[in-house]
Amino acid sequence: MNDKKTPPIEPVSGTAIPRYAGPSTFCRLPELRDVPYCDVAILGIPFDSGTSYRPGARFGPQAIRQASRHLRTNFHPAYDVEPFKTLQVADAGDVGCNPFNIDEAIAQIETAATELFTRAPSIVSLGGDHTIALPLLRAVNKQVGAVALVHFDAHLDTWDTYFGAPYTHGTPFRRAAEEGLFNDDASIHVGIRGPLYSREDLQQDRELGFKVVHCDEVQSHGVEHVVKRIRQRVGNNPLYLSIDIDVLDPAHAPGTGTPEIAGLSSRELLSIIRGLQGLNLIAADIVEVAPAYDHAEITALAAATIAFEMMNLMACRR
Repeated sequence: MNDKKTPPIEPVSGTAIPRYAGPSTFCRLPELRDVPYCDVAILGIPFDSGTSYRPGARFGPQAIRQASRHLRTNFHPAYDVEPFKTLQVADAGDVGCNPFNIDEAIAQIETAATELFTRAPSIVSLGGDHTIALPLLRAVNKQVGAVALVHFDAHLDTWDTYFGAPYTHGTPFRRAAEEGLFNDDASIHVGIRGPLYSREDLQQDRELGFKVVHCDEVQSHGVEHVVKRIRQRVGNNPLYLSIDIDVLDPAHAPGTGTPEIAGLSSRELLSIIRGLQGLNLIAADIVEVAPAYDHAEITALAAATIAFEMMNLMACRR
């Protein structure tokens, strides 16, 4: 944290250098090495060896950073905050993940995130597939203990194994539950939809401590109802947000590995996120952007915008 009250080093201004030029960092922010302190670090995790269908999320961090050039970051009227004047945010680059060994990659991600927490109290991670949530939760747990986990996704990601493999993008929250990394009385899935592998999947998920907001509930009861459910569930606990971009309908996010129709709109997702203002958000990830399947940067722009929204949530608590 900034004890000397040094003004933050802000992103390159879009009124000084056109947004399509300048640094290739997230939102053209300074790199971590160039700031005297850091409140929020952006961490790229280009790993997709845990995917079960379409690969390509290893290129997600690069695509999200590129799309973030489009954002106007000076002032966010929905929060009435100037996030990068309030917080020193910096891009910490990418984790060097072994693409051939999932166990080693998970250890590398945990080590990198744990070290980064010594430089910044909050991290927003850009994936990568959803496997990365497990080592990130391990790192967060070392800082604040078990967290409230709010998981936006079309899928539960609490399956036991895929083809006998315990570490995949469909299993991170089963492993996290087994390790006690989240509060089982304060965690919730949002946006779940589609058919399942087994009739027992939902029951097993409940046994791990999750509540579920199915996507149909957003349609039938509205955004305010969903926000109320999340806030009541999370309470005052430290919060970890994990957002799989496939929580959005493929019309809003075609560039992902396991798309499911009848998902949230980008407007609904942003409205729900903005409804979380005031909660104790510690860290977050945005995952499963696969740019090879994207069109006109629709998915990457959605992910970049969501990441920026998270930083505004964090700025509102200062």
